[in-house]
Formats: sequence, C-alpha cells, structure tokens
Amino acid sequence: MDINTAFPSKYLRASDIGEQRPVVTIERVEMEPVGQSREMKPVVYFRGKDKGVVLNKTNAKKVIALAGGSTETDAWIGVQIRLYATEVPFQGEMVEAIRFMSPLSQPVAKPAPQEIPDDDSIPFMWAMPLLLPAMLAAHLVLA
Repeated sequence: MDINTAFPSKYLRASDIGEQRPVVTIERVEMEPVGQSREMKPVVYFRGKDKGVVLNKTNAKKVIALAGGSTETDAWIGVQIRLYATEVPFQGEMVEAIRFMSPLSQPVAKPAPQEIPDDDSIPFMWAMPLLLPAMLAAHLVLA
C-alpha cells in the first residue's frame, strides 16, 4: 500500500508528482482557506487537473517571470509551467515541495556520488615512492 493514499489531500503534493516533470497550463487562480488556521491563500489550478497547488512566494515569483512580469493573476491564465518535486528547508526540517520552472528547462539531476579510488586501483601507484626523489632531483637540476 502506498502510504500517501492513507492521507488524501485536496491539493497537489510533491508525492503526487514523484519523478515526473509535467508541463501544465494555468487555468485559474483562486483564494481559498488553507490549513488548520484556514488562512486565505492563492491556489493555482491547471487545465485537465483536479488538484491545484497552494502558491508560495517562491513559485509566485516564477509564475510572474513566466507571465512577462505581470502580478495580475488573470494574466497568468494560459501560461505554461513545468512542475517538479524537490526537498526544501521548512521550519528546520527538509520537506518535499512542488516547485515551478520554465516549461523549456529541466531540473539539474543530482550527480551520482563518485567513488574515491584507493591506492591499489591507481596504475603504477606502487612506483611513486621510487619516482618522487628522482623527480625532485630533476627539478632542482633544471631549475
């Protein structure tokens, strides 16, 4: 069982997106009461999607940039954005979040950790103690 199904949400969550990077089109922005405090926040809804994303300042700035600098949410209708899931710091913890980006770009993949080779896997490493004095002597003679 996917544990996320045990805790349904009215809004789109990072776990709903997973590794996907969908391009979506803004259909509307509505002010809705969100969370336990029922604070009024903007929620962005997309064409063909049932759930919207509660807008935060970071994502709002990205939509403004993609909408040609317009802060009027009516001007955002029809704007395409790419959604992706990532981890962000929130109240001292790392939490999953949805972020917006240009539909033309892809998030940079995290580089795979590189293994540090041990001395046994480097060819001719055994010769270094023998070669260093000779290299130092050659440097002193040529200098």
